Amino acid sequence: MAAAAPEGQGAGVTASADASAAASQGAAPAQASADSSGEEIDVRRRVRKRPKPGERRLQILQALAEMLEQPKGERVTTAALAAKLSVSEAALYRHFASKAQMFEGLIEFIESTLFGLINQITREEEHGLAQVQQITNLLLTFSERNPGMTRVLVGDALINEDDRLQVRINQLTDRLELSLKQCFRTAMVQEQLPADTDAGARADLVLSYVLGRWARYAKGGFKRMPTENVSIQIGYFVS
Repeated sequence: MAAAAPEGQGAGVTASADASAAASQGAAPAQASADSSGEEIDVRRRVRKRPKPGERRLQILQALAEMLEQPKGERVTTAALAAKLSVSEAALYRHFASKAQMFEGLIEFIESTLFGLINQITREEEHGLAQVQQITNLLLTFSERNPGMTRVLVGDALINEDDRLQVRINQLTDRLELSLKQCFRTAMVQEQLPADTDAGARADLVLSYVLGRWARYAKGGFKRMPTENVSIQIGYFVS
C-alpha cells in the first residue's frame, strides 16, 4: 500500500513585528509581543491541514495494516486504531461504516494488487511454466513485504470478525488457484507438460504450498521468510 502523507503540522517560525510577514509564510500569529524597536519576535502556532479526499481513508487502512504486523497477533480494536491515528472512533466511522468494512478495504487492496500483477505476468510471459514460477514468487514476495496483510490472507486476523470477510478470502484464494490452473493448461498446450497432466491437481499443490508458507510466516512471528529456498522448491512444481 502506497504510504500516505501524515497529517501535517506546522512548526514554530520566526517573523518580524510586522504580522503580514508571518502571514506570507502561511502562519498567523497566535500570540505576539513586540516593543517599539521592532525587534524580531517568535510566532508559534500549530497548523492542522485538512486531509485531502480519500487520504484519511487510506491512512486508516495503513494504520490497520501496521497494527496487524505485531508478532503477538492481538485483536485490533477500533479504540486502539483511533488512538494510533490520534482521532476519535467517531472519526473512523465517518469513513467506514464498520470495522468489517475496514478489513474489506484491505482485502480489496490485496486483490487489486495481486491480480493486477498476475495479469501483467500472463501478458508478458509466454511460457506457462514460467508463469507459474513468477506467480508463485509474486505471492510469496507480497506476503514477505506485507506481514500484516498476510495475517488477513491466512484468516488469522479475521477470527471473531464478520464471517463475510473469510468468505472474501476464500474467493480470493479460489481465483488464485484458477489462475495457476490456466498457466498449467498453457504449459500443456505448449507441450511443456504431458497431455494427460492434471492441471487442477498441480494448481492445488502449488496453492497449498503458498498457503503453507503464508501460515508459517504469520503464525511464527514473521521470522521464517516465505521466499526462503523458493527458487529450489518451485522447481519441483514445474518439472
